[in-house]
Amino acid sequence: MLRALDIRDILIIDHLELNFQAGLNVLTGETGAGKSILLDSLGFVLGWRGRAELVRQGAKQGEVMAEFDLTPDHPAHAVLAEAGLPTGDTLLLRRVNTAEGRKTAWVNDRRCSGEVLRALSDTLLELHGQHDDRGLLNPRGHRAMLDEFANLADMLVTVRERWTTASRARKMVSETRIALEAIRAEEDFLRHAVAELDALDPQPGEDAALDLRRRDMQSAERIRGDIQRAQSLLTGGADAALSDAQRWLEGVADQAQSALDAPIAALLRAMIELGEAQDGVARVLDGLDFNPGELEDCEERLFAIRALARKHDVLPDDLGGYADTLRQKLAAVDAGDQDLADQEAALAEAEAAYAGAADQLSAARRETAAALDAAVMAELAPLKMERAVFETRVTDAEAGPEGKDAVAFTVATNPGAPAGPLNKIASGGELSRFLLALKVCLRGETGNQTMIFDEIDRGVGGATADAVGRRLKSLADGGQVLVVTHSPQVAAQGAHHWRVQKRVVDGQTLSEVVPLDDDERVDELARMVSGDTITPEARAAARALLAG
Repeated sequence: MLRALDIRDILIIDHLELNFQAGLNVLTGETGAGKSILLDSLGFVLGWRGRAELVRQGAKQGEVMAEFDLTPDHPAHAVLAEAGLPTGDTLLLRRVNTAEGRKTAWVNDRRCSGEVLRALSDTLLELHGQHDDRGLLNPRGHRAMLDEFANLADMLVTVRERWTTASRARKMVSETRIALEAIRAEEDFLRHAVAELDALDPQPGEDAALDLRRRDMQSAERIRGDIQRAQSLLTGGADAALSDAQRWLEGVADQAQSALDAPIAALLRAMIELGEAQDGVARVLDGLDFNPGELEDCEERLFAIRALARKHDVLPDDLGGYADTLRQKLAAVDAGDQDLADQEAALAEAEAAYAGAADQLSAARRETAAALDAAVMAELAPLKMERAVFETRVTDAEAGPEGKDAVAFTVATNPGAPAGPLNKIASGGELSRFLLALKVCLRGETGNQTMIFDEIDRGVGGATADAVGRRLKSLADGGQVLVVTHSPQVAAQGAHHWRVQKRVVDGQTLSEVVPLDDDERVDELARMVSGDTITPEARAAARALLAG
């Protein structure tokens, strides 16, 4: 709850320190006394967008501090944790606005952004009034209010989970279809390319091996003739001549008295070397011997491998791996239909599960809408609007994580009159009472949030104003409600009362807020009853109001 508000140099406020308490806190005062400035100041420290110029004339800067008490389970703790800000039992907000328009904010003495302030504001405070566009008058929030009234949190969790599951399944099906369409667009190419690669079956390292073999065969063609001519000379009688020479020399060796031994040994060695030369040349010729068609086949395969490599823009040694990649794509095409069918079946199951949960949620909403209508109508009767009709309309909407319903609060202020949106049909006073009746019916645990009602009693008086005040008091039980009011019947219901008034200091008009004791409160209520001149009758009426 809001514990304290400290305002310095804001508009016509020089310095105000306000200490609020639990229960119903009322602020009264003449029109123009500065009650709206208090709300502007509170909105400023909470990060709301409001007046552009707030700094009091002549001051260098304006400053507002607000202190809130937090329960251990207060949702503000989660906002603070997410923002990396310190938390505890007390929350201190401070915001400064310089005369040049620069704004700076602190939360528990740590600098923070306006966005963090606004996030905290949503957990700390509710503002309701005739121009309330943040709460009950905002149709975008009506569904959430109905769900809270019906305690549908568990059903909402189920619907959100099933929506998420269906969304993921839908995305998977879409991605699979797109991938399949892309692959099918090149299916003919894939099948032709794989068949072509399978027929050739290139192996890693084959390009280099074929190129070496081709070079060897081309080289063999160039040197084979010379080697054959050399062989013909080596085998064309040289060995026979040497053999004849050896025989003739050996026949006369005895007569030469060993003079021919050395030449005969040399001839023998020459014959052995000649034989080795003949064998070596023969072996080389055998190695150079190849089928002329083999060179043609080698070149044809080498050129085919290199042509495929250029066609697919890969290295020759990578053709095998590239073929495997294409086969995987083809396998995806072949298996894709089954995968898609499985995914579509899973999607259908997820959508059916979502539809079932959403239907249950819709049924619960429609059933609860009738209960909410009855509750609001019961509250309208004491507020002198027993002839008005309130209806919560639940209509079909585009499916989403919150279900497939649109919810809108509609009213008809007179029997037979057409119903319409709450903020367009009701007049100012009627709207105030509709808002109050709704808030009474929709209230949950009020201890976590401070509720502010800004002149919600405008346009009503007498017994109706008394009924408004009693409902505001009821709302404040166990929590905190601040009411800016011109109605003495409403003000009399307050547990704590402040008067907003103006004073002139050194020719300058300033606004101040004065807490009222019991006697001062009687005078203030009497002023509200009779005007500037307070009569004994007005005081008696004030005491009667306070006595209840």
